[in-house]
Amino acid sequence: MTTVARGALAALVVLALLAILVPELASVDPLAIDDVLGARLVAPFARDAAGAWHLMGTDRFGRDILVRMLLAARISLAVGIGGSLLATGVGIVVGAVSGWWRGTTDRIAMAITDALLAIPRLVLLLLCAALWRPGAMTVVIVLALTGWMSVARLVRAEVQALAARAFVDGARASGATEWHTLWRHVLPNALGPAIVALTLGVGNAMLLESGLAFLGLGVQPPTPSWGNMIAGGRDLIVIAPWVALAPGLALVATVLACTVLGDALRDRLAGEHVRPLGERA
Repeated sequence: MTTVARGALAALVVLALLAILVPELASVDPLAIDDVLGARLVAPFARDAAGAWHLMGTDRFGRDILVRMLLAARISLAVGIGGSLLATGVGIVVGAVSGWWRGTTDRIAMAITDALLAIPRLVLLLLCAALWRPGAMTVVIVLALTGWMSVARLVRAEVQALAARAFVDGARASGATEWHTLWRHVLPNALGPAIVALTLGVGNAMLLESGLAFLGLGVQPPTPSWGNMIAGGRDLIVIAPWVALAPGLALVATVLACTVLGDALRDRLAGEHVRPLGERA
């Protein structure tokens, strides 16, 4: 793993730890609205009327942006990881079944996959988010339902390539069933592209969640997410730019770290020789 990739991984770990610890240890409630007149729109590195210091300033209601941003990181990270995990899981199952059992099963699965891939994902997300009640769980489910198709195609191609390998014939000759051969011998060797897609998908899912929240179709206030925090500060971009810039920069940095980590993982997997499980020490 390169130095840049290690730095990206370290940044994600630090962000996760801060998101867990800071809102719990902070002396202020990130959701409470107290002295609006004395604490509203305090600039970064400044103190409010009560003498409290704010590293990243406050918003229009006098709430500390740093604490709110780290509380929002919990939501954004959970939605991004949860949505990407579910989408990858569905894609692995569909791709494995489609690639192993050819014929009618493969044609039906790929027809559905191609039909959904032909529809822009953002359109599907907006449609699904508009049909169901906005919220974190809704966004996770919608991300899973609209993100499994590319993973399914990757896994299908890997399974079809591995199905022609000699160790598959050996497993069948030893009396293994088709299901056992697929799940025990073939699928573990086909998961490399899916793992890379999972890592890259986390950043993409976070971007989509933030976009939905920005449009009012994602996580709803007062629960903070980076998307609705950016939306809440868009009309203050001239007089108080830190309200929108702080969560915006956090989102950009997190997505960039996920992308760098995914690229490093892809390069590492591409450079390794994949051997069947029966040949491993």
